[in-house]
Amino acid sequence: MTTSEILENAKRIKNTVALMSTEQKNAALIKMAEAIEEEKDAILRANNVDLNNMQGIMSDVMLDRLALSEQRIRSMAENMRAMAKIPDPIGVTLDEYETCNGLRIKKVSVPIGVIALIYESRPNVTADAAAMALKTGNVCILKIGKEAYGSARAIINAMRKGLKKAGVSQSVLSLIEDTSRKSATELMTAVGYIDLLIPRGGKGLIDACVSYAKVPCIQTGTGVCHVYVDEYADTEKALNIIENAKCSRPSVCNAMEVLLLHKNISESFLPLLYNRLITDRKENAVKLKLDNRAFAILGGRHNCFSAEEGDFDTEFLDYVMSVKIVDGVKDAASHIAAHSTGHSDCIVTENEENSKLFTRTVDSAAVYVNASTRFTDGGEFGMCGEIGISTQKLHARGPMGLKELTSYKYVIVGNGNIR
Repeated sequence: MTTSEILENAKRIKNTVALMSTEQKNAALIKMAEAIEEEKDAILRANNVDLNNMQGIMSDVMLDRLALSEQRIRSMAENMRAMAKIPDPIGVTLDEYETCNGLRIKKVSVPIGVIALIYESRPNVTADAAAMALKTGNVCILKIGKEAYGSARAIINAMRKGLKKAGVSQSVLSLIEDTSRKSATELMTAVGYIDLLIPRGGKGLIDACVSYAKVPCIQTGTGVCHVYVDEYADTEKALNIIENAKCSRPSVCNAMEVLLLHKNISESFLPLLYNRLITDRKENAVKLKLDNRAFAILGGRHNCFSAEEGDFDTEFLDYVMSVKIVDGVKDAASHIAAHSTGHSDCIVTENEENSKLFTRTVDSAAVYVNASTRFTDGGEFGMCGEIGISTQKLHARGPMGLKELTSYKYVIVGNGNIR
């Protein structure tokens, strides 16, 4: 099916989807979950083909983003079942009041309409996005990169079987067949067809959407995330947070990319950091890109290099981390303001005044005190999943859960009122 045909079908069916009952949507989610489990072997075979095609092209950490497993497939199904159990976010009265002229006004949550998602590398996002769109009464159009197309198609085919069993039109969920940039441009310019476009991927994809999209677009994904270790930090706590934020899964957008370290503890802390991230890690030792002051302490050691231009603006998505020594909280916040992508930034400190100053000053979607940036996630925030993490301020910011996939309208009831 062509992209134009998919857009026409989506526009035709969106009002029908918006009017689906809670029971219909939940039943469809259950059937989709069952179908994904039933089609597990087919999904894994398709994913294996994608992985083989990308060997030698993608890094190991990026291959991890692409890889599916029985557990990851089971998690997709479990998330759908969990979503079926939570309250319907559509038709909720958000506000209600009566005006002085006797009008009764209600603000009610409604679907956005047709949501398109352009994303890269992570096929499990396919199931999450489709389930969240259905729960919120939205039509879902997905476009994934060619590296993961086979995996996404297998997941879509399974979910559409579930939709059919539930008596729901399969057009509520579509995968763009054309993996070229041409189809991406078609989505970006589909005025009157796409109500919201969400790009979820690297800087190139985000920049392209910002530059060329004529439909409403929410920026997500790119994360140059910082951890600032204050002079009043608990050392062991700081080392644990840094290792988790950098190494638990470096290929994701909430992984740490930059360490900012207070000058007063730099000489004692950096050797400990070196041992934790390099000496003690038998596999996947971290490569450190050091500013001049940090290089004066660790320069010459294995995996320690002088930072180059642009290193503090780079989302490495790998076992690579930039390190800068700063003079204090204000200096750290100034660096973040100049280099952050507004995703997730953290301070490690036992000083309450410094933590308050950091959280007031740093203008990111998620600002942490003594916790890993890896928690910036819809599931971890109790949202039952996410369709992306917004790094802008309108219409959503941070992890985009079900509420962020809704809009609202005003319903006004009068009794012959005229103005």
